[in-house]
Amino acid sequence: MTSSQVLLWDVLPYVTVAVFVVGMFWRFRYDKFGWTTRSSQLYERSLLRIASPLFHLGMLAVVGGHEAAGISEHFYHLNAVALGAVAGAATLVGVAMLVYRRRTTGPVFAATTKNDKAMYLFLVGAICLGLVATMTGAGVLGDGYNYRETVSVWFRSIFMLQPQGELMADTPMAFRVHALSGMALFIIWPFTRLVHAFSAPLGYIFRPYVVYRTRSGSTAGNRTPR
Repeated sequence: MTSSQVLLWDVLPYVTVAVFVVGMFWRFRYDKFGWTTRSSQLYERSLLRIASPLFHLGMLAVVGGHEAAGISEHFYHLNAVALGAVAGAATLVGVAMLVYRRRTTGPVFAATTKNDKAMYLFLVGAICLGLVATMTGAGVLGDGYNYRETVSVWFRSIFMLQPQGELMADTPMAFRVHALSGMALFIIWPFTRLVHAFSAPLGYIFRPYVVYRTRSGSTAGNRTPR
């Protein structure tokens, strides 16, 4: 492999993991109040009610479909075209609706930061490139490609601390660009609202009840009502 290929497929993945882990720790340690989606539900609900489930459920299906072990190549291709394309399309439609809502709803757009715009750019790019890679692997675009023998093995080798970057050197361009876009997304992840994906409202289970008291028919404190 060339030195640039070593940097891309053997070094960059570990840089990505390091930035992601350290960034998430820093964000949680020093920006707990910023660890939020900054929900805009109060400003607009009609589009959000459709777009949010489409995006989140589609994304869960997409992530789950990235590794399909123990099935035949033929069945895998059928699964990639049928379920993968549907999940990818649902994710893309959902995020497109979210972007449209953010751009056309005045209060939501006013609350949109440059950070949000950059995040959506990286996110939409990774989703679109993932769809292209799925269609390429399934043979819809081109002659088909079994990425489980190269890309999947390379991905696992990173976590086994035995990187096999040479497996990515000759893969179709669609898979290499998608892998790079995915790493770029995870590099910026800790510094965007995407951190909420790693949150769980466990505190709500154990917190005490919130007591509400009415003011009707009674006075607050000892003051005479005006």
